[in-house]
Amino acid sequence: MFFWFIGTAILAVGFVFRDPGFDYRLLVVGSVLPLADGVTGGVGPLHSVTVSIALLAIVMLSTRRGGSVRRLLLGLPIGMLMHLVFDGAWTDTDLFWWPFTGSSFADRGIPVVDRGWWSLLLELVGIGSCVWIARRNELTAAGRLRRFLRDGRLDIAV
Repeated sequence: MFFWFIGTAILAVGFVFRDPGFDYRLLVVGSVLPLADGVTGGVGPLHSVTVSIALLAIVMLSTRRGGSVRRLLLGLPIGMLMHLVFDGAWTDTDLFWWPFTGSSFADRGIPVVDRGWWSLLLELVGIGSCVWIARRNELTAAGRLRRFLRDGRLDIAV
């Protein structure tokens, strides 16, 4: 399941920030990056707010204010934070606040799997969101898709 995270991250950031210059490319990557925890068969540090905030701090401290590099890189930790919100990771205190509330990930299932059939419903909503975003931005046109891949900009405003 990843369309749920991509669609909700793009829509949430688009509607909240309303920044026509925001680069959505790394937001998309960040929104699905915590799924990499599943390689181990469970959740791990990527489902902790600590990792997302640490990455955000690194980006903010290592890039120039108002610079294009910062604009690009900010999408990654913001996408990871969006994943935590839309995955419901915040409902597991020990996982969300790791390592401050414990250091073990044992016996913790992957939220996407633990939700059961609800994950299928959420994925369908995510696919619908991604289709709407693609149609709204005419991403089926080769020139528009190339432009998005080059500058990462989307028109989300309604």
